[in-house]
Amino acid sequence: MAQGSDTTLTAGIKSFAAGHGGAKAVIEYVGKRGARIVLVGQDGEWSDQFADGTDVARQACENAGVEIENEWERELLEQMRPSNDLWRSMSRRSMAR
Repeated sequence: MAQGSDTTLTAGIKSFAAGHGGAKAVIEYVGKRGARIVLVGQDGEWSDQFADGTDVARQACENAGVEIENEWERELLEQMRPSNDLWRSMSRRSMAR
């Protein structure tokens, strides 16, 4: 696991959910790296964590009591609030042709 044991991953997910009034997760397969868990808090804040695979990610979310969305739904996207730091970093990127 990229960030430690299954217990550490579950604890991180629980901590995020507790600090943001609950959370929902979207799990994305990222090839050999494993799976990315994108957590969206009820307050609009979001974070991500990595797991060895989608099965590990699903189990960690279930153990943490976080609902897993099957895909990016409009309501979930509208709930997300990108931070000012993210907007600044995106403004510095240039599009490659």
